[in-house]
Amino acid sequence: MRRLPPLNALRAFEAAARHLSFTRAASELNVTQAAVSHQIRALEDRIGRKLFRRVGRNLFLTDAAQAYLTEIRAAFDRIDEATRRLEAHDRSGVLNATVLPSFAAMWLLPRLGRFRAAHPEIDLRLSSDGELVDLARSDYDVGIRTGRGRWPGLRSHLILTERLAVVCSPELAERVGLKEPRDLARVTLLHDEPRERWAIWFRRLGITDIDPWRGPGFSHSNMVIQAAVNGLGVAVVGETLAMDELKAGRLVRPFAETIPTDYSYYLVYLEAAAERPKIAAFRDWILAEAAAG
Repeated sequence: MRRLPPLNALRAFEAAARHLSFTRAASELNVTQAAVSHQIRALEDRIGRKLFRRVGRNLFLTDAAQAYLTEIRAAFDRIDEATRRLEAHDRSGVLNATVLPSFAAMWLLPRLGRFRAAHPEIDLRLSSDGELVDLARSDYDVGIRTGRGRWPGLRSHLILTERLAVVCSPELAERVGLKEPRDLARVTLLHDEPRERWAIWFRRLGITDIDPWRGPGFSHSNMVIQAAVNGLGVAVVGETLAMDELKAGRLVRPFAETIPTDYSYYLVYLEAAAERPKIAAFRDWILAEAAAG
């Protein structure tokens, strides 16, 4: 077991020895002169010898204190350097993120160049296997989830809300002549999982004479969006995920109607990690990207 004196006493001794003044040591440590005197006396009692001697109004170190100061100062220097290295590591290095596959492919990846340009010191490593990861029992620093923003033990930040929209390629819309929702009876319906969005869409519009379950399916939203871009059919997708394709003109919305959903995209991380510089940098960046549209 280490026989370590209290850290506050060592700090008071080192400061007083450096300044040869209890008054200036107290000012540096933001405590009273009496507190410094008390810490020095406690340290002297602990080690069983005097550390300072006074000659008139001047303060001097004893021979034992001079040797002790050399070792204490070297130990403080090592602690300071170790702390600086740890802080530097937390500002840079690897940031592990678990991200929903479709969100990663359709929204996050096209923007990551800007994060890299803003933070070249951080190596962002993404995993998008679709599994819900327990951040408290994994190596992941942050996650992006869908839901209502409430997960025990996690701090969450709303990135984007989601609405469902019907999308297809502009060529398909023109060829088929999609003018109103009932025209969907003449096209292939594309599905992602869970395979219920067309049923929700038709029910919302009061359409009962079109089979909402027919057509091919895909496991992830980014796949069904790409299928729509390629002209394979018409899809109901999250408008947020399809927004870049819509802006680029690779997809169009043949109908103006959108349907609100009860889930949104959130950035999450452990409450205890909220002030870590790498996490704060990613949080500030992704929220700014979302606000920019």
